Amino acid sequence: MNLSIVYALAAAALFGASTPLAKSLGLDLSPILLAGLLYFGSGIGLAGVRLIRDRGWAPTGLTPSEWPWLLGAIAFGGILGPVALMFGLTRTASATASLMLNLESVLTAVIAWVVFRENADRRIVLGMIAIVLGGAVLSWTGADGASQDWIGPLAVALACLCWGIDNNLTRKVSASDALFIAGAKGLIAGIVNCSLALYLGAQIPGLAQLAPILVVGFLGYGVSLVMFVLALRGLGSARTGAYFSTAPFLGAAVALLVFGESVTLAFWIASALMAVGVWLHLTERHAHEHLHEATEHGHRHVHDEHHQHEHGFEWDSAQPHSHVHVHKVIKHSHAHFPDVHHRHRH
Repeated sequence: MNLSIVYALAAAALFGASTPLAKSLGLDLSPILLAGLLYFGSGIGLAGVRLIRDRGWAPTGLTPSEWPWLLGAIAFGGILGPVALMFGLTRTASATASLMLNLESVLTAVIAWVVFRENADRRIVLGMIAIVLGGAVLSWTGADGASQDWIGPLAVALACLCWGIDNNLTRKVSASDALFIAGAKGLIAGIVNCSLALYLGAQIPGLAQLAPILVVGFLGYGVSLVMFVLALRGLGSARTGAYFSTAPFLGAAVALLVFGESVTLAFWIASALMAVGVWLHLTERHAHEHLHEATEHGHRHVHDEHHQHEHGFEWDSAQPHSHVHVHKVIKHSHAHFPDVHHRHRH
């Protein structure tokens, strides 16, 4: 299996489990404070991991042109999205909210196709339609079969839109250090949201409640985002979003098995529709003759058919390794995803 797919599925598993856990841990907290603490936990944790990995503070590796993309991703994905989700969770059953998060992959793909011109195959489009239908079933009736407040599902959908924008902006910097990208988002989003919550009158919870929230944030928002960035590097926005759409199934399973939330026929219909959509994404294959333009960038790589270059420094033959390198013009045909080397028009 492509390693990027493993990264995407790992990101999905961590984030999917965090949704019902975040709701159970923060029932008495304001949505803004809970979102801030979750991201702060991710930022602090990833900063510590990066310091240990690099044995001190290392340069970010971002170019001046990449910073606007990262700051935009932080604003939408780290500040607006989590607040909308935490508010939505206060008015939506955990299982319903978890499955509705599949809309993130749809909105990610639509933005990737319409705005960033990423390729869309028939199977991907059909899969997105199935996921949208599943989300429509969930928004019409609650997980318990009763008609529910529309504001909660709307807030969850707004969070998905924010993360769809975030995913596409993050894709623009996905070749850079994933630990820095995810850690920076966590720290900035955590500080902004916590500061806003405290200004509005919220209070930091005691250590017994605070510690598990920070741990959930580190794993479900921090480590998950690192995996997601690595997947974006290898799969592109739409397809990473498709694999990531498996997250709500795990989140719903946690809500059902751990918290005992009840479901009816509508829930299972929605689950089946979303499962079909995910299956179509997982079985998609894209291959054609394509042209690689000459480009220069830096990221972790091995010397495969896309990385045949000389080194301007003494190299010990270790692979994979990371450095700035030049790609020459290549024209060939093989199965591929819209990764950092295959962002061509069709």
